[in-house]
Amino acid sequence: MSKPAYHHGDLRTALLDAGEALLAERGLEGFTLRELARRVGVSNAAPAHHFPDVAALLTELAANGFERLTQAMATAAAPCADPVARLVAIGRAYVATAIARPAIFRLMFHSKRVHLASPRLLAASAEAYGALRGALAALPAATPRAYADTALAWCVVHGFAVLCIEGGLQHDPAFGAPEDWSTPLEAVLQRMVRGLGAG
Repeated sequence: MSKPAYHHGDLRTALLDAGEALLAERGLEGFTLRELARRVGVSNAAPAHHFPDVAALLTELAANGFERLTQAMATAAAPCADPVARLVAIGRAYVATAIARPAIFRLMFHSKRVHLASPRLLAASAEAYGALRGALAALPAATPRAYADTALAWCVVHGFAVLCIEGGLQHDPAFGAPEDWSTPLEAVLQRMVRGLGAG
């Protein structure tokens, strides 16, 4: 069987789509450009036309993950006129995005196999963090929000997301069934809002 012919611009997208699927299936340990090329149906050298090494491709996947996270938070926040409701909606979207694509989420935050100094990755991650910071800035407060407030909110939603995708919640029966993460998350987010003096 002949290998599929990719028109200009198609191979890059095909590599990214197949790369995300491979990452979800095998994790970073089983992620190689050789296997990726095999799945896409091209020569082992073909991916280098778009990604010089595996880290470059993984970096692009991570940047795409941050962009997807930013979009999810913006979509969740859009219908919310109340700033408290907006922050809670953003927190839900953050966790839901992690649960929907756990392999990409791990890559975004916990991988040493990406180019951490990549301008594209830095810009995408900063935009995602900026969405959370902007939601916090809109909360009612007697004084301007400190950096610690943003760090606290990020730690809460990120930590909860990690507990969900790594199975940490199942160690405490008080959280209920592992798949029912929305109920405990709602309680945690409301407690966070009160702790920030906005609830």
